Amino acid sequence: MSPPFIDEELSDLAVRNVGGFKLRTSRGESSTRNRMAKPRKKHVQQTFEFRTHGGKRPGAGRPPKKGRRPSEPHTERPEIDCRHPLHIVSRVVEGLGSLRRREMFLAVRAATIVAFEAPGFHIVYLSIQRNHLHLIVEAKDKDKLAEGMKVFLGSAAKRINGVISRQHRARRRGQVFADRYFATPLTTPRAVRHTIGYVLNNWRKHREDRAPIAAGWKVDPFSNGADFWWWKERVDVPFLYRTPPTYLGLVTWLPRTWLLRVGWLRHGLVSVTELPGPRN
Repeated sequence: MSPPFIDEELSDLAVRNVGGFKLRTSRGESSTRNRMAKPRKKHVQQTFEFRTHGGKRPGAGRPPKKGRRPSEPHTERPEIDCRHPLHIVSRVVEGLGSLRRREMFLAVRAATIVAFEAPGFHIVYLSIQRNHLHLIVEAKDKDKLAEGMKVFLGSAAKRINGVISRQHRARRRGQVFADRYFATPLTTPRAVRHTIGYVLNNWRKHREDRAPIAAGWKVDPFSNGADFWWWKERVDVPFLYRTPPTYLGLVTWLPRTWLLRVGWLRHGLVSVTELPGPRN
């Protein structure tokens, strides 16, 4: 029985809609909910791709600046065999001027004296070009190579900055060698013979032999070619070129590995007029 203050029809309707279930009213009528519940929607995880820069994909990474060569990739260097000499190439930053000047030569020469004491690391051949250095070195292992190059390049950078500071009467500090140096193991006699000719005659490749400062020289004065005994033209003469009394040569080691001492000789001596081909 509905309360007296509620209409009987409204009371029956309210009862029928309670909870949305079918109910039997007092008048014998049945009712259903107006809207059936829908089944729960099954959610599927959507993929969301972030826009990334770099990463391991074709063309990734920062592009090199216009006019500059890309540097050696900064990956871990592989282990090296102490029986194999290495060809090293190290470039300098822009704006330093040419390294083929007497003051710069003396700066690099001082660095060879410092590096001469580095344990397990020997510079055997060295050539100074306008904006890069070529070296053939021997190293006990990759750690000795890294330590020796750090000593040599650090000492050279300090002295080159000193030369520039004196010339411009303003102290220069900072980077000198731009790239991570390239290191290529020389594993065969032919590769060693080719690289010796490439390093000591590299000045001819860059046409530095036509410069006025090199007039009268048969070998590159900015290398240790004057101390090289295996020139083809030196077979019948004691001196290929008699250096001036004021000339100070680069301080380097005699070769110790078989490949650098005698192995490469099976492929012939090197001529002073030999024009280097592409680098190995």
